[in-house]
Amino acid sequence: MNNYDRPDHYYERPLEIELIRSAARGTITAKQTKILNNLLRSPADSKDAFLIKPAADFLQIADSQPQAGMLFGDFWYEGELCILFADTNVGKSILAVQIGDALSRGTPIPRFTMKQQALTVLYFDFELNDRQFAKRYTSDLHGQHQFGDNFYRVVINPDADGAHKFDSYHAYISNALENTIITSKARIVIIDNITCLRTGTQAAATAVSLMQNLQTLKNKYGLSVLVLAHTPKRNPAKPVTRNDLQGSKMLLNFADSAFAIGESQAQTDLRYLKQIKQRSGTQVYGANNVYLCQVLKPYNNLHFEFIGPATEADHLLHFTEQQRKSTEDRIIQLHQQGRTTRQIAAETGRPYTTVFRLVKRFGGEIEVVN
Repeated sequence: MNNYDRPDHYYERPLEIELIRSAARGTITAKQTKILNNLLRSPADSKDAFLIKPAADFLQIADSQPQAGMLFGDFWYEGELCILFADTNVGKSILAVQIGDALSRGTPIPRFTMKQQALTVLYFDFELNDRQFAKRYTSDLHGQHQFGDNFYRVVINPDADGAHKFDSYHAYISNALENTIITSKARIVIIDNITCLRTGTQAAATAVSLMQNLQTLKNKYGLSVLVLAHTPKRNPAKPVTRNDLQGSKMLLNFADSAFAIGESQAQTDLRYLKQIKQRSGTQVYGANNVYLCQVLKPYNNLHFEFIGPATEADHLLHFTEQQRKSTEDRIIQLHQQGRTTRQIAAETGRPYTTVFRLVKRFGGEIEVVN
């Protein structure tokens, strides 16, 4: 008899573990089987790392929970950690503030289904200073935009001196983030943007760690989180994909959904929204059905006006146009380096007259050809 078959050692391990071991040896009785099943179905201790239940139980739990509501149409649902990404100066922050303001009022943005209940929203702004933010939402003629009472902008306190108590700046910010969520009791959190929080030489690792922490906070407090992120310079002839997000393959692993803002190459003042990843819903706004919009400030509120559906291909830079633009850029670059028109024509393979007209159009001095 080994130690774990002896009565005085039987309960040295948790009862369910001992019963599982007995079941594996084929020595478990019908009564013990019933006890084991009840133990596996019972709530786990808060110290346990895992919850173990029959798969059917999870289906019943999910069925008893309310359906996740839309926070911004099919782009962002309740209970999701969502990423919004785009190039610099395309309008990520403008759209994020617009969504947060609408949720804080319980007033949907036209054309998109949203929660019609005023919610407390925390907008962590690591991007703009106070003057830059105010400029977007004030007008000499119309005064200040009236934000919803439940919309809170959160910024770094320059006089705070608690960072030295933590092992890293990331740990300090993560702790402060959780404390703010607890005290405000907010369940909508917008982070603008994760790129600004990436520090040190291990920037990508820091971003991943931040996403992991946000997922933990989301699950712990029942949050809905929107994270803004930059894209590196991208090819305007190609559709927007998950590969356009900096550190995409890692960051998107921790996101429940993601969407992007693309720039129209057909009309410079147009933008479009495109779904990149979704779990709660279906892909409504894919390449064949992006949503066109433009940034306007008619009074004192810089915001997106939404136009309607379109095809992404119609707003990409066509390959022939891309080639022409690339060649023109090269011609101007060579001219600025002091090359003659004939030298530029020979190097680029373009006709002398074409080079001549382009340089003249950009205000360059043209050498006299004898």
